[in-house]
Amino acid sequence: MPNIKSAIKRDAISKARRLRNLSNKSRLNTARKTFLAAIEGADAEKKAAALRAFSSEIDKAAKKGAITKNGAARRKSRAAALAAAAKA
Repeated sequence: MPNIKSAIKRDAISKARRLRNLSNKSRLNTARKTFLAAIEGADAEKKAAALRAFSSEIDKAAKKGAITKNGAARRKSRAAALAAAAKA
C-alpha cells in the first residue's frame, strides 16, 4: 500500500479503471458468445442481427478504451469472416 498521497490517489484510480475495463470486457465476451450461438443454428436474418450487435459492442468497448482500436478492427473482421463462412 502506497504511503504518498498522490500514489494513494493513483492506486484508487487504477482500481476503478480496472473494474470498468473488466465490466466492458465482460459485456464484450457475453456479446461474443451470443454471436457464436446465433451463427451455429439461426437463419440468415438472425445471423446478420447478431453480427451487427456484436460489432456495436466491439465499437463501444474500443470507444471506452477497454480494447484498442486495432484490436476492435481485428475482432470485427474475424467475426465477419465467421459469419460469411457460416452463410456459405
